[in-house]
Amino acid sequence: MKKRFIATVTALILSFFSGCTLRPVSADNLTDSIKPDAIPVYKDFNSGENVAVSDFAAKLLQQSFKDGESTVISPISVLYALAMTANGADGETLNQMETLFGMDINTVNNYLHSTVSVLPSDDGYTIDLANSVWIKDDEDDFVVNEDFLKAVKSYYDAGIFKEPFDEHTLMAINNWVVQKTNGQIQDILDKIDSDAVMYLVNAINFEADWDSIYEKHQVHDGEFTKADGTVQTVEFMYSDEHGYLEDENTTGFVKFYKDYKYAFVALLPDENISIDEYIASLNGDKLAQLLAAKSGKMVVTSMPKFETTFDIEMSESLKTLGMTDAFDSRVADFSRMGTAQQEGENLCVNRVIHKAFIRVAEKGTQAGAATVVEMITEGAMAVTEKPKEVYLDRPFVYMIIDCENNLPLFMGAVTEIE
Repeated sequence: MKKRFIATVTALILSFFSGCTLRPVSADNLTDSIKPDAIPVYKDFNSGENVAVSDFAAKLLQQSFKDGESTVISPISVLYALAMTANGADGETLNQMETLFGMDINTVNNYLHSTVSVLPSDDGYTIDLANSVWIKDDEDDFVVNEDFLKAVKSYYDAGIFKEPFDEHTLMAINNWVVQKTNGQIQDILDKIDSDAVMYLVNAINFEADWDSIYEKHQVHDGEFTKADGTVQTVEFMYSDEHGYLEDENTTGFVKFYKDYKYAFVALLPDENISIDEYIASLNGDKLAQLLAAKSGKMVVTSMPKFETTFDIEMSESLKTLGMTDAFDSRVADFSRMGTAQQEGENLCVNRVIHKAFIRVAEKGTQAGAATVVEMITEGAMAVTEKPKEVYLDRPFVYMIIDCENNLPLFMGAVTEIE
């Protein structure tokens, strides 16, 4: 895990499938040749789905937060990558993935299709999502399941392309990502693996202005106490908000982006609780209850300007969370994705690589992430009382949520200011 991803981005999800071939499907854009099913957009998901996604987010943060480093992930990015992959899974492999999601794959598909794909965008706030599938122009190793392609086209509106999987393909995929992320993510893929036969890619871009931006007089130097106890001088942004959060070991606040469609949620653990202990205590129910109990009390706040870049290889984390069979070539079942043509070979997940970025400043926020699932083939209101105060001058947790479902688009922890 190291912080080396410098883009100002978008969330990107890239699934990499190895060792598979399929029937040639034109050397170009095959999008129109796959006829999607008409999938209705549901508006009445119950709170259980939202809690499940929040629980998934909390688990990922717990697994990603290591060595006291500032961390940022996009749970939706990872969920997209794994959900698209799960459409090709079956048996115990699929069961383990559904257990991790807290929902069956049909519910996940409908949830992402209905909830995430219709997130609002307008002047001052935007979230862009795009998906694509890249297929190797070779059918000797793997034959793709057409129902799998129809599923990712129907639920994820994926563009489908056929390529020779050479340097031209490497450039084509990277250029697609650059275009869909407004130039924020570049060179996401370093090579085309010799065993690769399919790439599934999702790009997501989030940028939003605060509903009330920080003016020059609201920005002052202050001291931030890092997780190791040392103190650094940084720029703080001060404001009065009206979204106060509190439970037995948390105080926090909600700061809205323009038009109140999205919000930044800051969670400050009590001083007697370390950031490690606090993150370990989080789950979907706790987050849902905190947000549901938001009051209109005035809260005087300070927040450091910060920027975090982060990457992590998630395979061991996902195994710890119970998704083990997908990584084991002896038992992985991705038969709904297609059939390996070489005797004794089987599809399995090799790596799940996640990179993310966030910048929070006076005007607003830019954030993004990238998730790569690599698959290989292997043998076998005004208040009269005194205002509350929440000063983020020591390690804290944060989320970026949509305000209709409290969906955690991004989640992270700040332990020092870079």
